[in-house]
Amino acid sequence: MDFTHFDAKGDAHMVDVSEKPVTHRIAVAQGSILMDRKTLDLIKQGGAKKGDVLGVARIAGIQGAKKTSDLIPLCHPLFLTRVTLDWSTIESDHEQGLRCQVQAETVGSTGVEMEALTAVQVALLTVYDMCKAIDRGMVMTRVSLLEKHGGRSGSFKAVSQSAHHQKSP
Repeated sequence: MDFTHFDAKGDAHMVDVSEKPVTHRIAVAQGSILMDRKTLDLIKQGGAKKGDVLGVARIAGIQGAKKTSDLIPLCHPLFLTRVTLDWSTIESDHEQGLRCQVQAETVGSTGVEMEALTAVQVALLTVYDMCKAIDRGMVMTRVSLLEKHGGRSGSFKAVSQSAHHQKSP
């Protein structure tokens, strides 16, 4: 199997999707931002100086999905039919932070994986931007595609994160 964004000469190009069927396409991606306990507590209490961190980051993530083709050079501009972004907390003995999960949808001839992944990254970056005054050590991590549906290649569902990282190349 070859990379699709290179022609026979090895030059980068935008993939021709004109012959691909128009189908309902869905992608789900997630990522995390780890932080100090006090930072997470401030976000949960709504006490950050810049306001509602998660609300602003949700809108930023959705905007990021809409701007994906402006950021990733060979992505097709898509008509997104739906983008949802949900937050959950990570609270264990050894780490705390936020998990962002995005579902992006379109009816078209190419998938929405890049839009879902971009939305996750932009939302996490927005949390970092809004909270960096109190916690510059935040770490964005574990950004991945969880699943995708629609199109010629069918469905994909990721193996668990721990199993994926244990595989040898």
